[in-house]
Amino acid sequence: MKYNRILVRYGEISTKGRNRKMFTSKLRENILAALRDMPTISINASRDRLHILLGEEDGQEVLSRLQSIFGIQSYSPVVKVEKNIENICMAAYNLVNKLYEEGKTFKISTRRADKTFPHQTNDINYQVGSYVLRNIEGLKVDVKNPDINVNIEIRKEGVYLSCENFEGAKGMPAGTSGKAMLMLSGGIDSPVAGYLTMKRGVEIEAVHFHSPPFTSDRAKQKVIDLAQTLTKYSGKVKLHIVPFTKIQQTIHDQVPENYTMTSTRRMMLRISDIIRSKNEGLAIVTGESLGQVASQTLESMLAINDVTNTPILRPLISMDKLEIIDISQKINTHEISILPYEDCCTIFTPPAPKTRPKKEKVQYYESFVDFQTLIEQAVDETETIVLNVASTVASNDEFDDLL
Repeated sequence: MKYNRILVRYGEISTKGRNRKMFTSKLRENILAALRDMPTISINASRDRLHILLGEEDGQEVLSRLQSIFGIQSYSPVVKVEKNIENICMAAYNLVNKLYEEGKTFKISTRRADKTFPHQTNDINYQVGSYVLRNIEGLKVDVKNPDINVNIEIRKEGVYLSCENFEGAKGMPAGTSGKAMLMLSGGIDSPVAGYLTMKRGVEIEAVHFHSPPFTSDRAKQKVIDLAQTLTKYSGKVKLHIVPFTKIQQTIHDQVPENYTMTSTRRMMLRISDIIRSKNEGLAIVTGESLGQVASQTLESMLAINDVTNTPILRPLISMDKLEIIDISQKINTHEISILPYEDCCTIFTPPAPKTRPKKEKVQYYESFVDFQTLIEQAVDETETIVLNVASTVASNDEFDDLL
C-alpha cells in the first residue's frame, strides 16, 4: 500500500500557549521551503499535529528531508481510509505485509478519538488483528514488545493508520528566536555551535575572517562548504567574509606576542558586532568550550568580551572535544573541518599565548594603534554571499533579489 500522507508530531511547540500558532506556522513554512521542488505537496496544520499530503511525490524522499527540520519531535508515514471496519482491516494488512519478515510479531493499537464510531476500541483491535493474522502466514502477536505496531486513530474526518515512527530533529522551528551572528572558522567547533544555536530556533548569519595570502582560497572554500552544510538545517545561510590581513599584521607588529591572540579575538568580536548591528542580529555565537585553548579561559573571555555589550552565546561551553566531534560527525561537518587548510586563527598563533590576560593591559597595548579605522575598512570591504539548501551561491549584489 502506498502512503498518502506523513503525520508530523510537535515537540516543544506543544508546550506553547497563546503564541503556539506562530510556531506551528513557522514550522509549516520551513517544511514547505524544504520541499519546494515538490509541487503536489500540501500541508494541513492543526493545534496538535501537522499532516503533509504527498500528492504524487516520493514519500521516501520527503521522509529523508524531514530529518533535518527543527521543531519536529517525530513523524510517521500514514494511510488515511474511510471510516468502516473493512477498509481499516485491509489497510492494516497491507501495512503489516509490507514490513513483515519471518519471525516478526505485531500488535494493533487503536485510539478512538471519534466516540461516534460504532465499534469499541477493543473490538477494533480484535477484528483488525484477527484479519491480519488470518492473511499473513507465520505472523504472531506480541502485545508487550511487538516488531510491528499498527497504530489506528479514529477521527471525525477519517481513519489514520501507521506502523513506522521516525525521530525528528526536535528543538524549535528555525527563525522563531531571532537572529545571531556565528563566528565561523574552519575548525570543528564553530559549525557545531551554529547547529545547536539553530536548533533553538535562531536564524544564523556566519562571519568568517580571511587573511590572504596567509590563508588560501581553499581555506575560504572550506568555510563556504561548512556554511553550505548548515543550510540543510536552516534553508539558507548568509555568509560574511571579512578581509582581516591588515588588522592581523598590525596586531602581530604592535602588540606583545603573548597578547596577540587576545587582541585578535577582540578585533574579531568588534567586527562581528558591527556586522550584527547592520543586519539586525541580536547576539553573537562562538564555538568556545571552557578551558579548551588559551583564548577560552574565563580570564580570556572577560578580556575579550570587554569590547561589546552584545550577548555572546556559547552552546559548547561545557562540552569536551569528543562530544563536539560526535555532533560534527552527525551533522556531516567533521570531514570538511579536518581538511588541512589553516584559518587565520592558527597561522599567527603565538608559541605561548597568555592564558590569564589582563583587560587593562590589552587595552593599553591597543591604544597605540588606530584600530577603529582598520575595522571600518574591513567591514566596508566584507564580501557577503548567500547559500541556500539547493547549493546556490549569490553575491552581495544579488542578495536583495533573493528576499
